[in-house]
Amino acid sequence: MPRLLAGLVDDAAVFPPGSATLPDAVTAHRRHRAAWYADLVGPLLLPASAIAAGELSGLVDPAEGFVIGLIGDTGIDRLPTALSLLPPHGVTARQVEVAVAKRGEDPQPGLTELVKLAEQWRDIQVYAEIPLTFGLMGGLDTVAEARAGGLPIAAKFRTGGLAAELFPTPVELAAVICACRDRELPFKLTAGLHHAIRHRDPETGFTHHGFANVLAATLAATEGAEVAAVAELLAATDPVRVVERVRAHRDAERPLWAGYGSCSISDPLTDLARLGLVNGGFEK
Repeated sequence: MPRLLAGLVDDAAVFPPGSATLPDAVTAHRRHRAAWYADLVGPLLLPASAIAAGELSGLVDPAEGFVIGLIGDTGIDRLPTALSLLPPHGVTARQVEVAVAKRGEDPQPGLTELVKLAEQWRDIQVYAEIPLTFGLMGGLDTVAEARAGGLPIAAKFRTGGLAAELFPTPVELAAVICACRDRELPFKLTAGLHHAIRHRDPETGFTHHGFANVLAATLAATEGAEVAAVAELLAATDPVRVVERVRAHRDAERPLWAGYGSCSISDPLTDLARLGLVNGGFEK
């Protein structure tokens, strides 16, 4: 697995549209961790609501060192409770991800609350999901300031969903990537990144960003490209231009972009193999 792709795809099997049961997701994640492509896969993402409901009970051997990412679907204030319930199951949270505001709301109150918690979780990576609407740049400033102060906190953005407005345009996403670049702020993405290259979903009519497009665009941004050039890479549907830039950086550490969650590991892996970016066999 090329160094550039290490940890690119977190295992979001229990989330839509895959919506696997928790037992099936845990079993499948063990297979991923033992496979040749294990370095591609990040932690299994689990909702705080499932932890609070005791759904992990009996699924994990306390001795196996099972690692997850905790998604704060029950809100910021209930994250400490969910984290406190993990050790008896033999589970460790590597990262915590939570929305700090709804679309149109001021993100600052939620960020203030989350930063206070991050001060207590020095060994956990925290991702603050900030809506791509009102207060975005001020929110990025707050996260960047907290990170500069030594806190393990970064940004997270939504790049898809069940409504058209949840899919940012190439220019909007390019502006966010460049804003993070300017603040030396890592970011994570969620939703909509089902395939490597930008494409239109024939069932919904929504145009999805490609994860290889995002990777190429982020590489360009870190090399100094401005919003227009970054947006061009995000908008590209010809894989050649995108793949050439990615392939040229295969052996480098991935800059800025922490990765994204996918309900399928096989889909991105299949696309990477089809584009010649990884080699190996794969079974679903």
